Amino acid sequence: MIKAILLDWNGVVIDDEAVQMRAYIDVLGDHGVEFTEESYYDSLGMDDATFVSAAFERAGTSVANGTIDEIVDAKFELWKNAVADRLPLFDGIKNFLEKMGQEFSLGVVSMAARREIDHVLNAAGLSKQFSTIVSADDVDRCKPDPECYRTGFRQIDSVRIAAGHLPMTHGECLAIEDSPPGVRAALGADLQALGVANTVSADELRAAGARAVAKDLRDWFPDSIRRVFV
Repeated sequence: MIKAILLDWNGVVIDDEAVQMRAYIDVLGDHGVEFTEESYYDSLGMDDATFVSAAFERAGTSVANGTIDEIVDAKFELWKNAVADRLPLFDGIKNFLEKMGQEFSLGVVSMAARREIDHVLNAAGLSKQFSTIVSADDVDRCKPDPECYRTGFRQIDSVRIAAGHLPMTHGECLAIEDSPPGVRAALGADLQALGVANTVSADELRAAGARAVAKDLRDWFPDSIRRVFV
């Protein structure tokens, strides 16, 4: 029986993939690197530094670490300005988190930078919903490597144990993901995965190993989770 849920961030909680892509296209263009929508979606699951390095590699050139940091900082500022007037949270996500939080422990496992996650958590008042946050700052390898979900599982299990619960098995922890690399990362950590077809097709998520796929998380309730993921 599911006892905890670890959610990806971009494409699951916040609907900002298009904003991220536009910011990357602009800032990489300033450095002479042509970047396309196809390139963006081929890079899902990467942290910012890996993403930038891969973009330069596709362009047939290299990039210094200091330049990567400058590009990542510039992308963050563009992204922050773009979401300043209205955070593009998915419709109904706050209600979904409230429903799930009444029955399950909740955490975030994302390759977004912690400063981006914290910006949204603070602006949207969502911090209280999550007992653990794993960001790109906390791991060495990005998705589809399972390191992030192994870290998330250990952290959320420790929080639950400290609160008086028995230790979980890996099968009692569910990941919610919008990308194939994220699904593969969850499965590599021996977690079950629910795909949400916000970014890629349901078929792509199922092919990656998602046990079920949601068209809209608003359609899911704690009982739905318990029936599907046993």
